Amino acid sequence: MIPYPNIDPVIVKVGPLAVRWYGMMYVAGFALSYLLLIYQIGRKSVAVTRAQIDDLYFYLILGLLIGARLGYVIFYNLTFFLEHPLEIFVLWHGGMSFHGGLVGAFLAGYLGIKRKGIDFWKAADLIIPTAPVGIGLGRLGNFINGELYGKPSDVPWAMVFPEGGPMARHPSQLYEATLEGLLLFLILWLYKDRKKRDGDVFALFLIFYGIFRTCCEFFREPDAQMGYIFGFVTMGQILSLAMLCIGLLLKYGYLRRRPGLSKP
Repeated sequence: MIPYPNIDPVIVKVGPLAVRWYGMMYVAGFALSYLLLIYQIGRKSVAVTRAQIDDLYFYLILGLLIGARLGYVIFYNLTFFLEHPLEIFVLWHGGMSFHGGLVGAFLAGYLGIKRKGIDFWKAADLIIPTAPVGIGLGRLGNFINGELYGKPSDVPWAMVFPEGGPMARHPSQLYEATLEGLLLFLILWLYKDRKKRDGDVFALFLIFYGIFRTCCEFFREPDAQMGYIFGFVTMGQILSLAMLCIGLLLKYGYLRRRPGLSKP
């Protein structure tokens, strides 16, 4: 067992206002994603301008935040929020869903891309390789907050989390930061220049995130209010397996009917 670092989740507090590591991880994730996208535009011949990207990111951030909150409300605690609807707007009490955020960002991004007259799949393949950066940082924020910890374990790197009782547990947030963040970023970043057709990178993101998240859920303590569905599967696994299926259908079904890219 190794000691949990017990980092103060609040970076600085002035009166009632507090700057938290978790919020800063969101900001850093968006900023790095934006910079990586600008880097790609600068080195590639793409029919997307920086001004279009600036406008598009407004849609993406808004869609992600709204979708993440509504996803948590619908997928993870609907009964509670139906009884306390005003709690939906109390974001500082926590509760964001990655899968809801993905749906929200997809829908908002689709509307923004179409309004700008940009090819959707080209834009999606430019943006999605940068997404794991924010995902990985978000998981580090979960780790600092001591939330979404893993199941009890006796592995040498297990930790006792402040809110997890006296038992040592898997640091599942770090597993997710490594797989859904670092490894997924490397896979997509290396593949993006080798794709055969537009949309392939986006499909690959759905496939590998679905695989990695499903695996990580085996080590993660399920949400207390949800537990296991059907006695053996978590909501996160159900949503991630759905992502995996959609990604496979997209890559080996729909996109196969689109023209391939001409190689120089």
